[in-house]
Amino acid sequence: MKGSCMLGERTREAVLEQEFLPLRARILEIAAGLDRLDRAVADGDDGGRRDRLENAIQLLLADEPSRAARIQLLFSRDYDEDWRTRFEL
Repeated sequence: MKGSCMLGERTREAVLEQEFLPLRARILEIAAGLDRLDRAVADGDDGGRRDRLENAIQLLLADEPSRAARIQLLFSRDYDEDWRTRFEL
């Protein structure tokens, strides 16, 4: 099978072959969303959400491992030991 390696590892070429079009589509979707934000009229505090989006894009561009985990943490709340009480569970 083209692009297969021992122990189930795939080559970069094989991953690109599978992922290129879906990744390209997602990048275009993100660009379109940012264009819509740029055209929108500012109407108050966004709660730092725009800044978090920009930080996430910077994390995407960083040549470091675990981008997905780092971005997930960026958008996550800090752990609250008392969360059951706060959400009445």
